[in-house]
Amino acid sequence: MSEVPAVRTRVLLVDDQPLLRMGFRLVLEVEDDLEVVGEAADGAEGVRLTAQLVPDVVLMDVRMPGVNGIDATEQIIASGSGARVLILTTFDLDEYAFAALRAGASGFMLKDARPAELVGAIRAVATGDAVVSPRVTRRMLEMFSGSLPAAGDPDPGDLDPRIAQLTPREVEVLRTIAEGLSNGEIAERFVLSEATVKTHVGRILAKLRVRDRVQAVVLAYETGLVGG
Repeated sequence: MSEVPAVRTRVLLVDDQPLLRMGFRLVLEVEDDLEVVGEAADGAEGVRLTAQLVPDVVLMDVRMPGVNGIDATEQIIASGSGARVLILTTFDLDEYAFAALRAGASGFMLKDARPAELVGAIRAVATGDAVVSPRVTRRMLEMFSGSLPAAGDPDPGDLDPRIAQLTPREVEVLRTIAEGLSNGEIAERFVLSEATVKTHVGRILAKLRVRDRVQAVVLAYETGLVGG
């Protein structure tokens, strides 16, 4: 019999469909390191319970009556909560993906994800990583390719001040993060160790003052570092 971990990741479920919440609970509660601390049927209740129960991760639906998942995410982040939001939806639409990430979500997954993928995503988000599939990243890039400056090597004086403070190597790493590459894939591309890549990523997040990789990707799109 395995021992229960001393520290569990506390998860709040926010979805207007009771059967889905039940299914998520059944998937998560068999994991020794995950604990479902509450359930909410709409965004407003999700915001209230986040403040009350202090979860580590909020599993958030998008389309709900009243306060939707995007607005609820924005409110949770604006409150200063340490909870990280993982958006889970049936709608694989660009506007939902980007709106969720821009609101402060640390990840975006579809509800047809396998249980193991969901569990892995929650663990990743809880440890400060981010979950944005390369497919969603590519579609975000396609959506903004017509409105953002062309990607390339602009004159240093033309860089957004937030990007200008990065070293050339950090800019390269940020671009690969925006491609959806993992630390291992970035290490392989630049012939670096994963530990070195992790150090670069940590410095990028600190300099840009963003919560995680997802927010760094959003900033890369908004500043035109990555574009059409």
